[in-house]
Amino acid sequence: MSMARSLPATGMLAFEHVTKWYGPVAALTDVTFSVGCEVVGLVGKNGVGKSTLMKLAVGLLQPSQGKVQVAGHAAHTRQARTLVGFCPDFETLYEDLTGATFVSWMLRFHGFSPSAARARAQAVLDQLGLGPHMHRAIREYSKGMRQRVRLAQALAHEPQFVLLDEPMTGLDPVARSQLSEIIRNLPSLGVGVLVSSHVLHELAAVVDRVVLVHQGRLLADGKVAELRASMPTQPHRLRIVVADARNLATVLVGWPEVHSVVVQTDGLEVAIGGEGSFYAQLTRLAATWPQPIEAVAPLDDDLASVFGYLVG
Repeated sequence: MSMARSLPATGMLAFEHVTKWYGPVAALTDVTFSVGCEVVGLVGKNGVGKSTLMKLAVGLLQPSQGKVQVAGHAAHTRQARTLVGFCPDFETLYEDLTGATFVSWMLRFHGFSPSAARARAQAVLDQLGLGPHMHRAIREYSKGMRQRVRLAQALAHEPQFVLLDEPMTGLDPVARSQLSEIIRNLPSLGVGVLVSSHVLHELAAVVDRVVLVHQGRLLADGKVAELRASMPTQPHRLRIVVADARNLATVLVGWPEVHSVVVQTDGLEVAIGGEGSFYAQLTRLAATWPQPIEAVAPLDDDLASVFGYLVG
C-alpha cells in the first residue's frame, strides 16, 4: 500500500499531562505518552478511559487540561484531522452502498475529486483483499469484510497516524490473522498505530509496546518483556516437562529460589524468584538427572499475565 508522504519517525501522537473531566468525574488524569512510527497497544479494562483516550486522540473530544497533539497540531484542529485515520469500535455502515462507493464518499470529505476518490478507494480495497467484492452491497459482507471496509476508509486518505478501536472484535481466526498482518505492516509504510483490544494474546503479536490505562491513569508504558522484568518481587511461573516429575519436585522444593511446585501429569509448574541462579542450578542438575528434562517454558511472560499482575 503506497503512502504519498515521507513521514517523521517519532512524535506522531503526543499526550501531555492530559486530564478529561465529565462533570465531577475524571475519566483520565494526568496522562502522558507518545506514539511514533510503531504499533502501540492500548490496554485496560472496560470503563477505565480507553474510549475517552481514543476520542481525544482523534479530536472528537478536547482535554480539560493538558495537550493532545498530532504531528505538532492540536488533535481537534483540521490540520491534525487530515493526518489521522480512525476505525471506531462500532460498525455502523451504509448497508445499501458498495464498499467502493462508501470509501469513495469518505475520501470526498478529505477533498479528493470524484475521479481521484474512486481510483484511490478501489486501490486500497484491492490492497486489503476486497478487490473481488468491492462492488457488492455492504449488507452482503461478512464481519471480516466489513472490518476491512472500515480499515480502508481509515487508511485511504494516506494518514500519518491510525487509531483502531477493538478492530478484532467478531472476526474469525483467518480474518484475525490477516488483519493482524495488515496492522503489523503499517509502520513500514510510514504509519503510526494506536490499537486497543481486549484480545490480549492477539494484541501482543502485533504491537511494539503497550500503554496500560487503569482507573483513568497511565499505569504502565513499555515492551511486555520490560514491564514483566520491572516486577522483580512477582514470582515467575514456568512449566518443566519431565517424565519423573515427582522425583524432580522433591529436589526443587528445597531450593531457596523456588516459591512453589505443582506436580502435573507430564511435568511441573514452578513459581520462582532469583531467576538467574535458578536457571544456572537447573542446567547443572539437568546434566546429571537420570530422565531428560524435555522443556522449560515461561507461563507468565505474556501480555495477559503482565496486565493481570499490574492491575491486581
